[in-house]
Amino acid sequence: MSVRTIASTAASLLLAATAVGCSSTGSHDAGAKNPAPAKTSLRAAGASGAPASLPYGPGPQTKYTVQPQPPAGSCHFGYTAAKEPLEDRACTPGALNPKVTAATLKTTICKPGYTSTIRPPAAVTGAEKAANAKSYRYTGALHDAEYDHLVSLELGGDPNDRRNLWLEPPSPGHKTGAGPNNPKDSVESKLHTAVCTGKTQLAAAQNAIATDWTTALTSLGLR
Repeated sequence: MSVRTIASTAASLLLAATAVGCSSTGSHDAGAKNPAPAKTSLRAAGASGAPASLPYGPGPQTKYTVQPQPPAGSCHFGYTAAKEPLEDRACTPGALNPKVTAATLKTTICKPGYTSTIRPPAAVTGAEKAANAKSYRYTGALHDAEYDHLVSLELGGDPNDRRNLWLEPPSPGHKTGAGPNNPKDSVESKLHTAVCTGKTQLAAAQNAIATDWTTALTSLGLR
């Protein structure tokens, strides 16, 4: 065998080995099972990524009724690095009021007093709050927790769709017995002002608050 033939054969063998190596790392054998994707903890530190889309709820009702809540113990709070509470997206993904759109802002959320006309009565939300506390395994004083609209009414959240309501526990530094005093409320107010003054779009504000209320303002460049 000539030197040229030996060199050509060696090069061919090297190319074949390289191709096999790439195939073994880039895909699985036809008969092999693909490994299951790794599961991540549910918003243990505030999972990132906006929801794909927010569903619409039934909207304002002439008469509200107590809505069934997720099974007891089926929901879990998430927390940011600063220990601020976050909802369980599987239980509380958010839901929108179909009456509130970019075209109806002036007659809905940007009209003074609008949210008071669509808010469910305490007799309804009180019963839901107690049941939702069991869903989230909340054992603290109900007086100190807020039955919160994830997408607030002033941002076009549905008034009584259970997907938009969760028992928000107190934030760090809260004084026991002082009642709800959550910084999420001020975030909602600033987003509402931004929407109604044209500084941000309605859908952007809704997605930001549903993604992570603690980063909603900064994600929209409002802080």
